[in-house]
Amino acid sequence: MICIDPPYNTGSDSFIYPDSFKESKEDYQKRIGDKDEEGYLMKEGFFRKNSKDSGHYHSNWLSMMYPRLFLAKNLLRDDGVIFVHIDDNEVHNLRLIMNEIFGEENFVAQIVWEKRYGRSNDVKFFSSVTDYILLYRKTSSLTMLREPREESTNEIYSNPDNDPRGSWTSVSFVSQRTKEERKNLAYKIKNPFTGKEVEHPVNSWKYSFEKYEKLQKEDRFYWGKDGKQKYPRIKRFLSELPEGLVSVNLWKHQEVGTGEIGTREVDALLGKEVFTYPKPTTLLKKLLKIGSDLDSIIIDFFGGSGSTAQAVLEQNKEDGGNRKFILVQLPEKCDESSEAFKAGYKTIADIGKERIRRVIKKIEKEIKESKNLLSDIEENKSLDLGFKVFKLSSSNFKIWRGNEITEDNLETQLDAFTNPVREGSEKENMLYELMLKAGYLLTDKVQYVIASEAKQSHPPKQIASGKSPRNYGYYSVNDGELIIALEDMNQELIDTIISARPKKVITLDKLFTGNDQLKTNTVLQMRDAEIDFKTI
Repeated sequence: MICIDPPYNTGSDSFIYPDSFKESKEDYQKRIGDKDEEGYLMKEGFFRKNSKDSGHYHSNWLSMMYPRLFLAKNLLRDDGVIFVHIDDNEVHNLRLIMNEIFGEENFVAQIVWEKRYGRSNDVKFFSSVTDYILLYRKTSSLTMLREPREESTNEIYSNPDNDPRGSWTSVSFVSQRTKEERKNLAYKIKNPFTGKEVEHPVNSWKYSFEKYEKLQKEDRFYWGKDGKQKYPRIKRFLSELPEGLVSVNLWKHQEVGTGEIGTREVDALLGKEVFTYPKPTTLLKKLLKIGSDLDSIIIDFFGGSGSTAQAVLEQNKEDGGNRKFILVQLPEKCDESSEAFKAGYKTIADIGKERIRRVIKKIEKEIKESKNLLSDIEENKSLDLGFKVFKLSSSNFKIWRGNEITEDNLETQLDAFTNPVREGSEKENMLYELMLKAGYLLTDKVQYVIASEAKQSHPPKQIASGKSPRNYGYYSVNDGELIIALEDMNQELIDTIISARPKKVITLDKLFTGNDQLKTNTVLQMRDAEIDFKTI
């Protein structure tokens, strides 16, 4: 499921739209002031306002949205869905480009959300109290959507006559069609309590006489408490209802909250006016209930303050789900005069990260304070209350470009690639890049295992007086399935790695520099232990 809340293009929102390709993107961004010297995207540059005075007012916004929505479709599973928040300014244009990308046949709904319930008397014409949420599926693989039944929707069901089939409600047996329109559904029926024959003077019944007889045999009719009700009603049992409810495309503020509630949620976590106009989590949780299952991956590539992350974490707590979220937020700088900047947040991404941390602490506190909730979680599965933060960067390894090699620079290039690691690369960055290239996920479990020379030696080596044993170790991925070693190699560390019995080991070739014998022995030992051993 993808859920995004993009800039609405009201004339005061900010977003990206490159408008020159005659120079490199990096040079272009610096020339027009999109980035500062530290590489942060500038508020007044890359996130410049799309003024209504611009002749490309709609075009600029659509040019920003189109490639993102196109990529979004590729990320979705065949039965996946995408929700896009929008207002009156661009809803008509957004429908057009989503029809083009997803196909008009995959349009599901244009949901109307009552974002506020009071009118604003300072506008000239109409006060807007609604926004929209466009819902599209990726393909026809998705054939049905339902939202779960809430307790409130079941309150109309009861069992006043102690029917063994359980709680029920009743619906009219009288059709809205007239006898003239449905002559085959106009017939007399008998009230079993009074013995009188009954026929509606104007309308037909809902079903044929054969269906009526079947319902009668099944004791499906309700004639009132005393059996003297003028026309019968049909019993519908709660136990027979299909799972979930059909959603409607009008969402009232009483059900899903307002924009003001979303603001109050952030205020309670981070302080007043740190982030304005976030969506309420009550609204986002309704989207989750309709568009995801318990193990879905939720993506929001306009991450903002992290409302989607909070909704996912809270919904998992409520229904025991194991949904995962991926939030993407460009490092847009906070205005130095803003409350966010005064509170110590340099970028919008900083706000989102801190909100997620505080939501996790809040949920952990709620779990500790609720014994029932704690036991429920222990019986099923503990909530995953953690997240990782990554920044998009270039590779940590040098890329060999054969078309740049000449007879004159060949020797220099070969010397440069004796160590393929780029200067300044950090171990943790290399770790995750190697994990990805080995087919693992950023979310996979990673542990750093420390092995001490003194502990691994038999007997332990004598440590010079006043010196501590040198610690070394390796990264274990998914409980030792993959091991990545990025520190100096020695026989003790190799023995420790082999004893962990991983399926695969990745290390750097440069760690064996000056010790070819150790590398040769390592290759043989790994082969004997049936371990897939790779060096970079």
